Amino acid sequence: MAKKKFEGLRVKKSKGVIAVYIILNFIVIATLVDQFRIGNYHNVFMCVLTLMLFNIPNIVDRKLNITLPTAMEVVIILFIFAAEILGEIRSFYTMVSGWDTMLHTVNGFLMAAIGFTMIDILNNHPRFHINMSPFFVSFVSFCFSMTIGVVWEFFEFGMDYFFLTDMQKDFWVTSFSSVAINPSGLNEPIMFKDITEMTITGLRNGVEGTYSYPAFLDLGVIDTMKDLLVNSIGALVFSVIGFFYIKNRGKSKIAGRFIPQFRKDK
Repeated sequence: MAKKKFEGLRVKKSKGVIAVYIILNFIVIATLVDQFRIGNYHNVFMCVLTLMLFNIPNIVDRKLNITLPTAMEVVIILFIFAAEILGEIRSFYTMVSGWDTMLHTVNGFLMAAIGFTMIDILNNHPRFHINMSPFFVSFVSFCFSMTIGVVWEFFEFGMDYFFLTDMQKDFWVTSFSSVAINPSGLNEPIMFKDITEMTITGLRNGVEGTYSYPAFLDLGVIDTMKDLLVNSIGALVFSVIGFFYIKNRGKSKIAGRFIPQFRKDK
């Protein structure tokens, strides 16, 4: 009897999920060995971090007694792999157009799902039944996702400002306006258009000189606003799905694939 109860606390993973775990873990370990061989210990740390993050679904399952749908579990581990291994180590963020945008959209969707799940579980748990409306639950999930997105942008800004990491990727622009360069000191922007060259005098990778570039470099503002915009799109998509999931409880196949459930073990 005790054995059956113990087994009931864990949900067996499908063969497809197990295969995804095995393949991705093999790739990460191979990457770790390769990066250690060439002496890139920063990337070695990223690989170790990735292997640790792969355990998040198992921790949620075992410690919080929450069952993750197969689709959501696969998306989570693929997201971690795409962000850390492909994005950071294999430079997909800079080499593949739209890679960062795609990941921030998926992140908005996943964070909305997590926020939705927390509220929905409380809404239906016998100890915390608070009977919130479908619209309010969806709205809270959207706000939760946007809050996580903003906190992450704070983190990126902090890393760039204090450690010069350029997590907020920069964009070349050919026009801008600014009151900072107005010689009169008035609150009237000076506009530059059709910029064809930007010259920088200083140290580049420790070498002093004057360097010319084909346009003006925006330092992270466009990237931050773009990330928050696509995050809101992903969050909004899930919030709408979650709204109809509650309205038609359990009938939405799409929502059911991404909404974790609190397991009621006997």
